[in-house]
Amino acid sequence: MEYVELLNCMRCGMCLPHCPTYKETFLETASPRGRVALVRKIQDGDLEVNERTLEFLTLCLDCQACATACPCGVNAGELVAEFKCEEKEKGGLSFMEELILRKLVPHPDRLESAMLPLRLYQKTGLQRLVRTLGILKMFPPALERMEGLLPPLPARPLRKSLQEVTPAVGEEKGTVGFFLGCVMSLIFSEASHATVRLLSTLGYKVITPKSQKCCGAPNMLGSDLEGVRRMALFNVELFGSHDLDFIVTDCGGCGAELKKYGRHLPGDKSSAEFSAKVRDISELLALHADELKEKLKPLPRKVTWHDACHIAHCQGIRQQPRALLALIPQLEVSEMNDPDTCCGSGGTYNIAQPEMSDRILKRKVDSILATGADYLVTANPGCLLQLKKALSETTPKVKVVHLTELLSESLVA
Repeated sequence: MEYVELLNCMRCGMCLPHCPTYKETFLETASPRGRVALVRKIQDGDLEVNERTLEFLTLCLDCQACATACPCGVNAGELVAEFKCEEKEKGGLSFMEELILRKLVPHPDRLESAMLPLRLYQKTGLQRLVRTLGILKMFPPALERMEGLLPPLPARPLRKSLQEVTPAVGEEKGTVGFFLGCVMSLIFSEASHATVRLLSTLGYKVITPKSQKCCGAPNMLGSDLEGVRRMALFNVELFGSHDLDFIVTDCGGCGAELKKYGRHLPGDKSSAEFSAKVRDISELLALHADELKEKLKPLPRKVTWHDACHIAHCQGIRQQPRALLALIPQLEVSEMNDPDTCCGSGGTYNIAQPEMSDRILKRKVDSILATGADYLVTANPGCLLQLKKALSETTPKVKVVHLTELLSESLVA
């Protein structure tokens, strides 16, 4: 982290109305400028790192709404994340962090094996029994919360069933590399299957390297910057071995992290070139709007769009998803209030900070229900998990779907 970035904050307060935690607490220490001030004081030696200061910093969702609002371009969320990485490097990873972030996350085969018990848990009916009897109330609240977020799992991870090369339909217009996110492959495989179908239909040959590793976002959440760099180097070399026009992902969190590989590996030309090729699926599909429109059949539904933080704030993508929804005949799009306000997922934030997460989530759910929409559309797995659970509890009739699922459903067979 560059110290000058801390000095750029003018404490003007433009970030305050956009910060989810500040809106819930009205505490300066829960605001972006307050967090920047804390980090600066620690760097100046005026404040020591202790449990209390870390508590204030950990309350940050890293939604980066502050960066969007800041006239000076200060990204408080990113500064806090980098500071925590620097602190972690001093003490090293704990045994459990080493196990999860270094031994599990970078290995897709191990991640897939770890999901087998959960698939059996659902397939055998044990999940239904456990929930009916309330057995999880006997265990730590975090476990019950994690289990509650678990949606129906696909029979197989998409990485296992997707071809490494999916040919273009008709005349080939180009070649893209598909970055298959861990959660998308393991939990939302149907959405990623739809992504590949859309790309192929539009004339792209899609290459999905089976040995690709996680983007590194979980390691960044765990303040393991070295782990992020290791996976970045691997993925850059792997995708660099193919002649690709773009590297496409349908996971907002992955896209945000992949576009930062050049920042994580400064001076590495290959990493900068990799990041320059990364596109969210909505960015690429929007380039073919006229052609796509001709292939879509009517869907008479009312939907609303949720701007995932990793897409709207981290990548600046807002217009493209809306433009794609507008292509579907008979689809009514109703904008919610503050569509780019965080839903409270924040990766593992909803587990680590359940009370604050729920308060932020309630605001989002109220905004969704006020639209009267039958479908909520978004494009980030954390948001999908968080909002599927919340809406299934309050308003089961509102379905939560990924953008590519809706487009694929409208696609003429």
